Amino acid sequence: MIARPIRYLGDPVLRKKAKQVKSIDRNIRLLIESMFYSMTKAQGVGLAAPQIGINLAIAVIDIPGNEPFAIINPEIKKIKGKRIVDNEGCLSVPGYRGNPERCMEITVEAVNEKNKKIKMHAVNNLLAQVLEHEIDHLYGTLYIDKIRDPNSLLKLNGTDWVQDDE
Repeated sequence: MIARPIRYLGDPVLRKKAKQVKSIDRNIRLLIESMFYSMTKAQGVGLAAPQIGINLAIAVIDIPGNEPFAIINPEIKKIKGKRIVDNEGCLSVPGYRGNPERCMEITVEAVNEKNKKIKMHAVNNLLAQVLEHEIDHLYGTLYIDKIRDPNSLLKLNGTDWVQDDE
C-alpha cells in the first residue's frame, strides 16, 4: 500500500465542508484502509479524509489504549465544558504545536466501515480531543483556529520548542 500525501495548511480542501458518504462500498473501505496506513506512516493518531485531498466525511483514529476505528458521517450530539489543551498538533500543520480550546466532554454518533451505527462518549481525555479535532477537519476547521492567543503557537526548531516570531 502507498501512503497518500498529507495536505498542508493553505490547501483549499482543508477549508471545505466535507461531503456526506452516500454508501459504504468496497472503494470506501479501501480508502479507510489507505487512511490508516497514511496516518501510521505520518506518525499521527487521527486523520480526516480532507487531509489527503478527499472531500468526504470520514476520519480514522488510532490512539494508545483503544482499538483503531473509522468514523463515517460523524455527528457531534453533545458537547460539555471547555478546556485548553496543551501541545496539540496536526499532520496538516507540521512542525507546530498549540493550545486550542477543546470540549471537556463529547458524544459522537457515526457509522463504521461495516455501516454499523456507533456512538462514542469521551470525557476530558485524548479520545475526546482527537474526536473533536478530526470532526473539525470535516467542517474545514483547523486546531489553529481554536487557539485564543496566536502568539502561543510554538514551532519545533530542532529538538526544542521556540516561540514562532515569524
